[in-house]
Amino acid sequence: MTGPTDLLRIDAPTMSRLLSPAAAVDVLADALRAGFDPEAAPSRSAVPVPAGELLLMPAAFGAHAGVKIAGVAPGNPAVGLPRITGSYLLLDGTTLQPLALLDGAALTELRTPAVSALAVRHLTPGGRPLRLVLFGTGPQAYGHLEAVRAVREVAETVVVGRNPVAARALAGYARSLDVPSRTGTPDEVAAADLVVCCTTARTPLFDGTLIASGAAVVAVGSHEASARETDTALVTRAEVYVEARTAALREAGDLLVPMAEGAIGADHVTGTLADLVHGRRTPSTVRPRFFKSVGMAWEDLAVATALYTAVRSG
Repeated sequence: MTGPTDLLRIDAPTMSRLLSPAAAVDVLADALRAGFDPEAAPSRSAVPVPAGELLLMPAAFGAHAGVKIAGVAPGNPAVGLPRITGSYLLLDGTTLQPLALLDGAALTELRTPAVSALAVRHLTPGGRPLRLVLFGTGPQAYGHLEAVRAVREVAETVVVGRNPVAARALAGYARSLDVPSRTGTPDEVAAADLVVCCTTARTPLFDGTLIASGAAVVAVGSHEASARETDTALVTRAEVYVEARTAALREAGDLLVPMAEGAIGADHVTGTLADLVHGRRTPSTVRPRFFKSVGMAWEDLAVATALYTAVRSG
């Protein structure tokens, strides 16, 4: 039997070395093309604890199963620790014997931007550089910048953040990647081709009426029914895409708050990530496109499996 000391351990540097943002996007697309149905995926369990919240995210398909135990600790950044913590246990799908233990926070930082970039690949035009407005300055903001660059050319990045020093640092990092970048304000979404929101905000970040008809918006910062990064005006105007209707209608405050207001119904969701990958939906060119992600366990499993395979084959 495999014991705790026999587990293959995959840390953050190994993940960065073995799986690029572009490759992670392809891993997720391949999982959907292989027939995995996110609508049937197990729901996330969330347990309040004094430090914040513990999340339990199990999934199984193909030759593997796995579970992520993640911690969300809002007080951590103030003491120099990451807000998201955790570990991922990868299992053999037939015997459920443990195979590998992965850095859960690093896995989240890799797969969440990859999910967004897969949506961006389908919801934005590929023939010209995009003007990007990026809300947030934490690890997810850095990851999303890199993932968006993996699927689209970026003409300019405008960073909007509460902390001016952190915003300038991210803009500087973007420039180090040869992406023209500067800090800006929320109203600059009016000139954006793509708006990406990866913050801890609980209320809307910008005026949704400013979003251009042909623009796309991605929001990933919340999986709570009462928290949202976008407003009702945007959601009402937009074609809405999600990872899975079941998960979104359970956890996506960006949709649930407008529903509670009576502005939209559950049928307002246009399609899913799987619909886009399989070509079952063609996004509008005359309405904003809005992709709301809550994060799902199948995404962690797909990326963890690819990393495990890469380590074993290397």
